Amino acid sequence: QVQLAESGGRLVQAGASLRLSCVASGRTFNSYAMGWFLQGPGKERLFVAAINWPGTTTNYADSVKGRFTISRDNAKNTVNLQMRGLNPEDTAIYYCAADNWGSGSRDVEQYEYWGQGTQVTVSS
Repeated sequence: QVQLAESGGRLVQAGASLRLSCVASGRTFNSYAMGWFLQGPGKERLFVAAINWPGTTTNYADSVKGRFTISRDNAKNTVNLQMRGLNPEDTAIYYCAADNWGSGSRDVEQYEYWGQGTQVTVSS
């Protein structure tokens, strides 16, 4: 069992930067690929970014490529999402997810554990 806790979401203006963090507890963090997903009101959960368990491979949705950076610190059981150039379309709840021995999939169904989410709101 892995418990995930996201933090860092808040209200920002368009063009701002924001850093989301996700701390994992429970089982060995090193074996999990980690992903970030977003979900807007009444919409499906969408892939944002993922990183494999050793942190050597990353994967991004086209909409965030070049603006967002995912990273992980296995010593601190933490995965971060650095977001730059935010726009109102980025407004959503952002979820952290873990996939045991995963490669950093875009598929929401691959992830076994999920956090409660953190709200990011970007005003125009």
